[in-house]
Amino acid sequence: MTEPKIFGIAGWKNSGKTGLAVRLVTELTRRGYRVSTIKHAHHDFDIDKVGADSFRHREAGAHEVTIVSGTRYAIMHELRGAAEPSFQEILGRLAPCDLVLIEGYKREPIPKIEARRLEAKNREPLAPTDPHIRAIAADHMVTDSDLTLFDLDDTVAIADFVEKVTGLSKPAASIA
Repeated sequence: MTEPKIFGIAGWKNSGKTGLAVRLVTELTRRGYRVSTIKHAHHDFDIDKVGADSFRHREAGAHEVTIVSGTRYAIMHELRGAAEPSFQEILGRLAPCDLVLIEGYKREPIPKIEARRLEAKNREPLAPTDPHIRAIAADHMVTDSDLTLFDLDDTVAIADFVEKVTGLSKPAASIA
């Protein structure tokens, strides 16, 4: 399988990034693509429950804990003071796919769309200082940019744009 295409969604907290990412994954997988996602968090997070066996393994000092079932598996890697892995290191850990949709990592030099909502914590536009932003998806009128503009909820049009910008082509099984 060839290297996956990469496309990002950038924006400030509460700008609609997660909702857009979820809708795009739904639409692009409906179109037959295998989509993986990477979400960057700017804070400590945990996907494990206090008291669970895997949590106890991590608390005991395990470097990586893998949970496996017949439905899914997850690998939790403890940094234990080491530096956060680079964007490229994380990309390298993903299984083969058609598209990696990135939420966050707003400063990475990848093609992306800027999400804007009136309720965002910060409404300072990112596009004027980021040449990698190719379009803006907003829940309000945008007059400060010449970039392609989308309604934040126009998932089909945004998915079409992602296909065009990344060069994604329909998987062979879905071509009629």
